[in-house]
Amino acid sequence: MYYYRYMEKSFHLQKLGQAFKAMRTNRGLTQEKLASLAGVTRLKVIEMEAGRSSVSMESYARLAGALGAELTLSPRTRPTLDELKDFQ
Repeated sequence: MYYYRYMEKSFHLQKLGQAFKAMRTNRGLTQEKLASLAGVTRLKVIEMEAGRSSVSMESYARLAGALGAELTLSPRTRPTLDELKDFQ
């Protein structure tokens, strides 16, 4: 079970890192320039784009802010009709 949770966490961080890299390159920013805008080191930007779990959420939030983005959570699946019937 631990291995599964680790792999799932790693997968999500990698997706987040890929999204940050895509936003950075679409804006024509270098890792160094983005690091400067976010107030983090270039090494942190590299780690975040690689989806490293050793990076703090504060650093991810700083990077998002520098890119004009926000971190949001959304469910992977939509609720079923049976799950929704209790909310009527």
